[in-house]
Amino acid sequence: MLPSSYEHQNCPIASCLEVVGERWTVLILRDVFLGVRRFDDFQADLGMSRTVLAGRLDALVDAGLLRREAYQRRPVRYDYVATEKALALLPAIVGLAQWGGEHASPHGAPREFIHDACGTAVRTEVRCPHCDVAVDADAAGSRPGPGHRVRGGGLADALSGPRRLLLPLR
Repeated sequence: MLPSSYEHQNCPIASCLEVVGERWTVLILRDVFLGVRRFDDFQADLGMSRTVLAGRLDALVDAGLLRREAYQRRPVRYDYVATEKALALLPAIVGLAQWGGEHASPHGAPREFIHDACGTAVRTEVRCPHCDVAVDADAAGSRPGPGHRVRGGGLADALSGPRRLLLPLR
């Protein structure tokens, strides 16, 4: 059974999942990038209950990914606008769409993210900023970062230093 929270894991991926790990949340963010801003438009596009949508939008506002901008006073209604924090998720959203189009959509991607200037579909990739080369999983590794906390025993010992990705721990 999955834990209901990842808050005790010292892992940026787990921390990210605390904010955006629920499927509706990722789809709301996708829609935000596509220009959807209003509650009724999210609800119509996603087909989710109004209660669940309101909760997810509130959580995204509380997490600093969206901000509310009133577009109507009586009754008060809001546009939900991406913040810089949300815009930083563009590579992840594009990467998920790219993977889904290639591996989970039998007829290919129904929509592509493109470079406005030339119309070419954009792609995510892992690049080394020093060497300026694309890096595949078989040429990548990991190492403890500045937020690393020493934990003893088991897999923690095996992960306490630099190591290549995909290399078996045992």
